[in-house]
Amino acid sequence: MAILKVSNVTKQFGHVTALDGISFEVGQGEIYGFIGPNGAGKTTTIRILLGILKATSGSAQIFGSDAWQDAVEIHKRIAYVPGEVSLWPNLTGGEVIDLFLKLRGANGRHSRDELIERFDLDPTKKCGTYSKGNRQKVALIAAFAVDAELYILDEPTSGLDPLMEIVFQECVREVKAAGKSVFLSSHILSEVEKLCDRVSIIRQGKIIESGSLRELRHLTRTRVRVETARPIQNLSQVPGVHDVEAFERGAAFQVDSERLGEVLRYISDFDVVALESAPPTLEELFIHHYRSWR
Repeated sequence: MAILKVSNVTKQFGHVTALDGISFEVGQGEIYGFIGPNGAGKTTTIRILLGILKATSGSAQIFGSDAWQDAVEIHKRIAYVPGEVSLWPNLTGGEVIDLFLKLRGANGRHSRDELIERFDLDPTKKCGTYSKGNRQKVALIAAFAVDAELYILDEPTSGLDPLMEIVFQECVREVKAAGKSVFLSSHILSEVEKLCDRVSIIRQGKIIESGSLRELRHLTRTRVRVETARPIQNLSQVPGVHDVEAFERGAAFQVDSERLGEVLRYISDFDVVALESAPPTLEELFIHHYRSWR
């Protein structure tokens, strides 16, 4: 069941096309990654989903309702964290969190206190004294303390240290385990790779690839390192093999995923002593797809 559905959405600012016919769906209980460099169209997409911007054409629906026309009702069921958090400088972090919870009509005192401890936030300090990372913590605590059905997160770990990123990842997995959906926009590929069930790659306002990591990995190469009892002959001439680096007892190379079985059969004739293979990382996929669209 699609909780969020974007169909052929275009957004123009004068003569500039920020989004060019993008489409994707986020299912119930799914963590969906939306990745691309800064300026690719990620935040514009989120502003359309939140009803802040109206799409020039196409449709954006959340819970089956129009994101623009039904924004008020939709907001009662979602939680949102921006990448740049602005807070009231004269209020404490705890007061801001309580204000957000009260606006939602949420009674999340227990969850609030637990999250404050997990994110190591001092709620008694005024927001004007907070670093960027601490302002981000306030927004994350306020979001995860409510029982939302969909979490829309736009570069949510911006400014967080590595330990707090781990806490964030734990919180995302917990809401997924509770059957909630998460739309995660990020340019931090390792974060998306650890969390997301499916991803879309956006470039210059167009989605250039979508699918699960497994599906995307079929489109690129696997890294292989092998040691053999006898030197491998003519490895670079084997179909599907690329970037061969020979060393004393073997070689390291890349192989097209669809040719992996054939290549392994070929090198087995040279008495394999040790073999390591690894699928491409999301970062490698990202670079591969961006280069292919230049």
